[in-house]
Amino acid sequence: MKAAEVMACWLKRMSGPGRWIIATVFGLAGCVWALLWGSLPYLQGEQLEDGLRYPVAIARDAQGVPTLSGQSREDLAFATGYAHAQDRFFQMDLLRRRSAGELAELLGKEAVDMDAASRFHRFRSRAEQVFVGLPAASRQLLQQYAQGVNAGLKALSVRPFEYLVLGQAPREWSPQDSLFVVWSMYQELQDNQEGRELGRGWLRDHLKADQLAFLLPEGTRFDAPLDTALAQPPALASIPGSGPSWLGRTSDDINLQYAVGHRSSVGSNSWAVSGVRSAHGGAILADDMHLNLGLAHIWYRAAFHYPDQGVMQSITGIMLPGVPNMIVGSNTHVAWGFTNSYGDYVDLVELPVMSTEPLEFDLNSHRERPQIFEEMIAVRGEAPRVIRIMETSLGPVRKVEGRYYAVRWIAHEPFAVNFAMQQLETCDSVEQALSIAQQAGIPAQNFIAVDRQGAIGWTIAGPLPDRSAGLETSFPLPVNSPLLWTGRLSADQYPVLVNPSSGQLWSANSRQLAGEDYAKIGDGGADLGARAQQIKTGLSALSKATEMDLYRIGLDDRALYLSQWRERALALLTDDAVREFPARAEFRRLLNESWDGHASVGSVGYQLARSFYYQLYLELFTGLDEQLSQVAQTADFELVNPRWPAVVEQLLSEQPPHWLPDGQTWRSLQLRAIDQVTAKLTASGDSLEQATWGRRNTLQVKHPLHDALPWLGHWLSAPHDQVPGDDHMPRVSGPAFGQSERMVVSPGREAEGIFNMPGGQSGHPLSPFFLAGHQEWVDAKPRPFLPGAPVYRLTLTPKAS
Repeated sequence: MKAAEVMACWLKRMSGPGRWIIATVFGLAGCVWALLWGSLPYLQGEQLEDGLRYPVAIARDAQGVPTLSGQSREDLAFATGYAHAQDRFFQMDLLRRRSAGELAELLGKEAVDMDAASRFHRFRSRAEQVFVGLPAASRQLLQQYAQGVNAGLKALSVRPFEYLVLGQAPREWSPQDSLFVVWSMYQELQDNQEGRELGRGWLRDHLKADQLAFLLPEGTRFDAPLDTALAQPPALASIPGSGPSWLGRTSDDINLQYAVGHRSSVGSNSWAVSGVRSAHGGAILADDMHLNLGLAHIWYRAAFHYPDQGVMQSITGIMLPGVPNMIVGSNTHVAWGFTNSYGDYVDLVELPVMSTEPLEFDLNSHRERPQIFEEMIAVRGEAPRVIRIMETSLGPVRKVEGRYYAVRWIAHEPFAVNFAMQQLETCDSVEQALSIAQQAGIPAQNFIAVDRQGAIGWTIAGPLPDRSAGLETSFPLPVNSPLLWTGRLSADQYPVLVNPSSGQLWSANSRQLAGEDYAKIGDGGADLGARAQQIKTGLSALSKATEMDLYRIGLDDRALYLSQWRERALALLTDDAVREFPARAEFRRLLNESWDGHASVGSVGYQLARSFYYQLYLELFTGLDEQLSQVAQTADFELVNPRWPAVVEQLLSEQPPHWLPDGQTWRSLQLRAIDQVTAKLTASGDSLEQATWGRRNTLQVKHPLHDALPWLGHWLSAPHDQVPGDDHMPRVSGPAFGQSERMVVSPGREAEGIFNMPGGQSGHPLSPFFLAGHQEWVDAKPRPFLPGAPVYRLTLTPKAS
């Protein structure tokens, strides 16, 4: 007997109001269920559409990964938009609204502050100028893509489920909206640089020159630059004879969550070997970009087949819903990948005030009165908010502690966004790929490409500022400074490295170059370098590498960097130190017995060593962080100087008494850090032995509406698996941050390639593709790079035919 028949019999046995109450409840539930199902797309059959010249097939495999086949790239753009809209429209909508500052219109007053921060950049006012300036072919591609998005949205029986929940109708997609998606990635990857420069400016204004040089080193012994012939271990500045007044903690009442649960949220990895270093003679590329993890997942897998100038093109990789081209992937001739470059792409220009009524600034000996723009922020269910933006010819203006600064961010420039990367789909050599990358309009990335002939190469993809006068040191600058960038660096001046003698390349967000070309990139907060060094060492150990060899490097969770901090803690915990402190004795025991040298989920020793490491930061720099947060809400010493561990390491090595907080010795300060970590980890009544790394590193990957719909929480989140890995090692992993994809591929050998990612193709929790492939990512199980055999086939056919 079917479930519906059982329910009908049960209702018949009931009498009176109860029957109608139950029937009403189940009827409403059925309606809700039907609406949710109605917002799922059709996966098979034929759909007639305007806007196509020829039919396009969307063939999906068992995990929902589409292979799009058509007779022209323009038709493929239409079909891509169609598939993106049906699987991911809400994600696309959030991306465009984020940079436009229009989230509150959809989500309500909670998003007003985020909108106000985005409106400062006035991207909406820049969009039309940028769009008109694009090449005609790019404009046509965006127009076809937008037409496909709107067709896909219209073809759904019911609007995407998020809009049912929010009680709103989705807004149509325009060709210009793809620009906002790219600007949203600028915000994701570069938006912290303003706070960093303000924080560094505060240090410059409040420290002596020797103190500043010591606290802000330009390199460390962990750096692993590509131009190894030029690399020399940097000589760190000597510890000055006097310490700053803010050293130490200002209060015992501080948030120890920083030390125990500190974020694992740094950058990306990419590495490659040339043909002479591989087992099969072909170059191999590996790429895993580290980003915030959510549902729907940020990337969208796809494969394209279409003819170009009589030659059939086959491209496989991942896309960002909202734009029509592949982000990373392989075209059978060339494969490419990215990591964030952490270069210096923002100048804060201090503006001298010439008069206050009206306000006028001195811009290189001429008066300029700032323009005032009123931005109206629509708010769902409430009256709109109006904010005022001040702007000069040098950029929008901030007022901080009585000073005015123009924000010169390269994202504001018309050349910051273009779709030149689409040309990678048809390039056939590393040299050609590097040239395309240098002309791209994306947030500047380290770009590694490999080709079918076995060549490998690195450059920067995206706009670099022209800093002809030399390296800008990431401080606010006077308006007449010769260090201000003057435009986009020409492509022929970009740093490039092709076929190094080592036969390998690597990139992991640290200082990429040691020589003078690093000035062209600048330091926008480069990582410490321990992760890059571990990747480099792993590559160097390979002789005849395979795809699986490169894949394993990305899963390397050995705690090579953190082991020194464990050893330091053990050296402190002598018999005398633990004799009258049983908690310290337990700390020492677990550091010894529950340590396997990895960031493994069952390791207590790893959690203790890591927490000790970050607690030392608090013991020394909490007072400074309180000062910096007054200048910029996002600023702290870690943002100002990601190389802070080198500073702490030198202090602990030399132990200068004048750099200690009052009343401390270096030994007592470190023992205090151990005691504080123990207090935090046992505050809830758990024993220290229960404080495994996995308990902290438990996945919290969820849909944006998860917290607003707790009764649907089970369906709107991924399983709460404990995962290995952390920062300062190749396998970067955090509760909601980590390897957003793992890709290993050799051009021409895509069938031997490897891929997985932490989420499925669909953003709909009722779709079988919502979490398809997620468990393989958790388990680090290698899956094929290419889509599987077609299971579903939808054909989009022109109405005119």
